[in-house]
Parts: sequence; C-alpha cells; structure tokens
Amino acid sequence: MWVVKLGGSLLGSPELPHWLETFIKISDGKVVIVPGGGLFADAVREAQQRTKVSDAVAHELALIAMDQFGLLLAGMCPGLVTASSELEIAERGWQHRAMVWLPSKMVLADERIPKNWQITSDSLSAWLANKIAAEQLILVKSLSLAAYANFPILPVDRLIGDALIDAGFAEFISGAQYGTRLVNKSDFHLFANGLDEQLLKDNSIMLSEN
Repeated sequence: MWVVKLGGSLLGSPELPHWLETFIKISDGKVVIVPGGGLFADAVREAQQRTKVSDAVAHELALIAMDQFGLLLAGMCPGLVTASSELEIAERGWQHRAMVWLPSKMVLADERIPKNWQITSDSLSAWLANKIAAEQLILVKSLSLAAYANFPILPVDRLIGDALIDAGFAEFISGAQYGTRLVNKSDFHLFANGLDEQLLKDNSIMLSEN
C-alpha cells in the first residue's frame, strides 16, 4: 500500500484533477490518499482566533476539516471511494478501488497523538503509513522544490526548519519501515504507468531521519 498526501493548497489548481484521475486509473486498491485541510482548516484557525477555544477543540475541528476536503475530493471524481477505518481501507483494497482517507474517526481514537497545530496532515499521513504498514509515503507539495534539486536525500529537520513539513513529522517517521518521498504538484506524470518505485526514486526527494 502507498500513502499519498495531497495538500489542501492543491484545491483549485489544474494539477489536482490529474492526480485524482491518475490514482483512479492505476491504484488497483494500493493507494490511500490523505487529504490536507486547506481552506477548511484555515476556517478553523480563524474560528479559534475569534473564540479562543483550546487547541484540543481546534485539533478535532481540523480533523473534520480534513474529512471535508476528503469528501470534496471524492465528490470531484466518482471513481474515488472514502475510507474511515482500517477495515474500510482493507475492504477498499480488496475491491481494487482508489480511496481517500477520512481521518477523524481513527485519529481521535488514538490519545497518543498530540492535539495541537504542530500536527498537520503531514504527520497524520506518516501515522497512517505506520498503522497500515505502507510501503511508501509520498508528500505532494505545491511549493517549488527547486532549492533541493541537488539533494536527493534530505534530513527531516531541514524541511521542518524550512516550514515545508510540520514540526511533529520527525517523531512520526522515526523508525519507519517505509520510504518517505517528497514531490511537487506537477509530478503526477510519475505515476501515469503505475506505482514504479525506481521512477519515483529517480525523480523525488527522499527524507531521512537525520
């Protein structure tokens, strides 16, 4: 199974439909899309600023924001199905479907996950990859990765320092058995002919723990 995080910043971009259509075509039950929060999470941040509710409350609302973006993605492409539990993920896999994870149910059930803004969909995609014993974790970013072109392997701490991934990410990939890769939103063509590990390796940035 491959876990692919599509950031909320892709909403409205011409690349987003290509990503979704590509995974519908090639997934064969082996791709789980993790949705970002996007404008839905932005609304939670604004609501917290106005009301001063706790980070724990905002955390729960932000998870629901991810659910909303996931439902939106599924609504954009009828070939996608949603999954909100390990059983549903397994069932969608057996059905050879491309799926979008709705995280709130599973994440809220794990009290070990910190309830703050340092934990975003980046960290939660790593949490899910651990949970389902994924082979690959791929983070799709809207920001240009040109600055890292000469560094095929990068330590997580640098990307955290550059605010490209969230501050909690390092803890979630510690000891991970899967490969963690970073690609740009324009790189959907890498998956046009299936889940090719060598092609991904040659055209992405690998994240290391240190």
